[in-house]
Amino acid sequence: MYTPSEIYKPSLSLLTDLYQLTMAYGYWKLGRDQEEAAFHLFFRQNPFKGGYTIAAGLAHVIDYVSTLKFEQEDLEYLAGLEGNDGEVLFEPLFIEYLRDLEFRCDVDGVPEGTVVFPQEPLLRVTGSILQCQLLETALLNMINFQTLIATKAARVCEATDRMPVLEFGLRRAQGVDGALAASRAAYIGGCAATSNVLAGRLLGIPVKGTHAHSWVMLFEDELESFNAYADVLPNNCVFLVDTYDTLEGVKNAITAGLRLRARGYEMVGIRLDSGDLAYLSVEARKMLDQAGFPDAVIVASNDLDEKTIESLRDQGSQIGVWGVGTRLVTGHDQPALGGVYKLAAVRKPGQQWQYKVKISEQTVKVSTPGILQVRRYEGESGYVADMVYDVGLGAGESGCIVDPMDSTRRRDVPTNTQFEDLLVPVLRGGKVVYEIPSVEESRTRARAQLEKFHPGIRRFLNPHEFPSGTEKHLFDLKTKLIMEARGLPD
Repeated sequence: MYTPSEIYKPSLSLLTDLYQLTMAYGYWKLGRDQEEAAFHLFFRQNPFKGGYTIAAGLAHVIDYVSTLKFEQEDLEYLAGLEGNDGEVLFEPLFIEYLRDLEFRCDVDGVPEGTVVFPQEPLLRVTGSILQCQLLETALLNMINFQTLIATKAARVCEATDRMPVLEFGLRRAQGVDGALAASRAAYIGGCAATSNVLAGRLLGIPVKGTHAHSWVMLFEDELESFNAYADVLPNNCVFLVDTYDTLEGVKNAITAGLRLRARGYEMVGIRLDSGDLAYLSVEARKMLDQAGFPDAVIVASNDLDEKTIESLRDQGSQIGVWGVGTRLVTGHDQPALGGVYKLAAVRKPGQQWQYKVKISEQTVKVSTPGILQVRRYEGESGYVADMVYDVGLGAGESGCIVDPMDSTRRRDVPTNTQFEDLLVPVLRGGKVVYEIPSVEESRTRARAQLEKFHPGIRRFLNPHEFPSGTEKHLFDLKTKLIMEARGLPD
C-alpha cells in the first residue's frame, strides 16, 4: 500500500506552513494549548465548473495523522529558526513540548469515492486547538489534490461513456508524489489502468503500455520495427502507427498482425498519437475490419481531456480506448481545488462548545459554525438532497434545507426519507478505528454513487445543481452569530 509515511523519510511533521507552528507556539505560550477545537475541511465550488466532486485522499490523511511525530532532526531544525531580531523563534521548552507531543485528535471523514458538494465537510477534526492547527496544511495538501484529480478522472470517464481510460500522466505530473497520488486518485475516479509501474506495484492498479516512437525510429523501416516488437512481446502488441504516415502505419500494423496471427497470437490493436483523431480512427477502423481484425482496438492519446473526447465522439470517432495524461494528472484548466480548513467551535475542558463563524463580504466565504455532519437523503429513484447539520442541534424534524447562498431557496425532506450520514469515524484519540477500503473498492463506490444522482449533474455544460444546503436551525444560528459579529440587532 502506498502511504506517505512509507515513501518519505524522515518524518512528515514539518510538512506544514510556518504559521501553523507560530500559532501552536502562541497557544502553548498562553496556556491555551489544551482548549478543544473543531475544524472542518471543505471546498466552496465544484472544480471544472462541474456539478459534482469526488472525495479522495482520506487514506493518506489517516496514515499521516496516525504516524505523526516530531523526530530529533525536526526538533533540531525548529530550534535553529530565528525571528527578525536574530534571536531564536521558539524557546527550548516549546521544542521539548513538541518532542513529547502525541497526536490524539478525533477525525471523521467522508469515504473516498463519495460524491460531495460545496460547503460540505470532507473532514471533521476535533481535539486540542494546538494539535488541530498543526494538521491543517498537510490535510489540505492531501485532500485538495487527490479530490481534484479523482473528479477530473470521473469527468473524463463520463465523456467516454464507459470505454476504458488509461492514465498516462507520469512524465508530466508534478513530481514523484504528484505522479503517485495522481495515479491513485485517477483510478478512484474511474480510470481502468495506469502507465505508472510504481503505482501498479504499490497500489495494485493495473498497468498498461506498449512502445514509443523511438522504437520505430531505431529500425530501418516501420514494418521491421513492428515485426521485431511482435517477436519480443507477442502477447502485448498495440502498434504505435503515427511515427511517419499514419494510414501507412495502419497497413504495416495489419501486415505485422497477420504474421503474428500465423504464430498463434493476436494483435491487440493500434495507437494514434497525433493528427485528426476522428478521421484517422474512422479510416483505421475500416482498414482493420476489412483485413479481418474487427476486435483490434484503436487506442488514442494526444492531450486529451473530457471536452476533446466528447467532441471526438460527437464526430463519430472509432476510438475504443483513451490514453489521457497531462490534462488529467495536472487538473488541466483548474490547477487546485481550493479546499479550506476552518475553525467552527471551541471549548475549555469540561465546558460547552462555543460556536465560531468567520464572516466575509463574500457570502461564499462565510463559514458554518458547529460540530458538523452531512446527511444524504435517498428516494426511490436515487439521491434527492444533502443536509449539513450540527450534531448537537440535530437534523430537525421538518428536514428543512436552506441554500447557504440564497436563504429564500428551501427544500423540505419528508421525515420518512431514507438517509446516510457521510462523515464516518476514522480516528479516535489518534488511533485508527476505520477499515480503509482498497482503491478498487473506492473506485467502485465512486461509480455507484454517480449512478444514484440525476444525470444532469454529470453534464459538462451548465450542469444540474444538486440540492445541498444547511439545516434550518443551524442556518438560523449561523445568521444570529453573523449579526452579532457585525454588531447588528437580531
